[in-house]
Amino acid sequence: MAYAEVVVSSSQATSQPLPISVLDLIPSRAGEPASSAIAQSVELARHVEQLGYQRYWVAEHHSIQGLVCSATPILIGHIAAATKKIRVGSGGVMLPNHAPLVVAEQFGTLESMYPGRIDLGLGRAPGGDLQTMRALRRGLAQDGEDFPALLEELRTYLGPERPGQLVKAIPGQNSNVPITLLGSSDFSAQLAAALGLPFAFAAHFAPDALYAAARRLFTTPQQRFLRLIRGESLELLPPVDSMEPLWSDIEKAAVENRLGAAIVGSDATVQVGLEKLVNDTHADEVIVVTDTYEHSDRMDSYERVARFAAGNQTGTKC
Repeated sequence: MAYAEVVVSSSQATSQPLPISVLDLIPSRAGEPASSAIAQSVELARHVEQLGYQRYWVAEHHSIQGLVCSATPILIGHIAAATKKIRVGSGGVMLPNHAPLVVAEQFGTLESMYPGRIDLGLGRAPGGDLQTMRALRRGLAQDGEDFPALLEELRTYLGPERPGQLVKAIPGQNSNVPITLLGSSDFSAQLAAALGLPFAFAAHFAPDALYAAARRLFTTPQQRFLRLIRGESLELLPPVDSMEPLWSDIEKAAVENRLGAAIVGSDATVQVGLEKLVNDTHADEVIVVTDTYEHSDRMDSYERVARFAAGNQTGTKC
């Protein structure tokens, strides 16, 4: 069985096999130490590198029990050190949480250590709740409207030195670390278009018919999103036979809306779902997010997706 939530990047037509990548939130089970969750992500990164995945991105979330991805640049360096050629980056750094100079120095350092392998995906959401925003010293009046100015400052530090530039990112200046904007609204999409930058966005379409075993695996992310809307911790929970005793009708609708982009089912179902996604969006790359309770199921799911992508030579524009 294979299960995949997906986000897709900007479009270009090609008849080559579909490039696929990984987005990892570094999930953990209840009571599992962070070291174990991180070690499993390293194992997964090595696994998907052997399968031909293009890049391995790590998210940024703060103060969320069950997600071990708060120190994104450190995790990127750790995963890059454990792999050989796969690109490693952020999916993404929430830029308003950080000084652009610090981000440029961090990713400039990573690029110096792992040249040609580092990506910088940027978002404008807080990556946490209001209390976390305060702890990050992010003003509550911030609404993301300053994102273009922060982005311009960051690009100044990563690009060639400009005449009269007093503050420089060292390392970082002239590193030209590739930037991708992330988002689910027109704001970042339009900004990316105006600047000629890639844009990664959340795909939204209903999954196809589900087989019972795959549906049971899928109850792990369903439980996570149920706990999310309830404001509870987000550790991975084991799958259950049915979600019906666990949620109300309103909660069920909310969770199904959140997971509307998921592709869940047998090999054939997931292959059809991926083909439909690519046809609907004309994406040039699919970034896959898979959360299962058992790490072996997660490894297997990514292996199956790689097999589908390698066989995507049916004339589809990707």
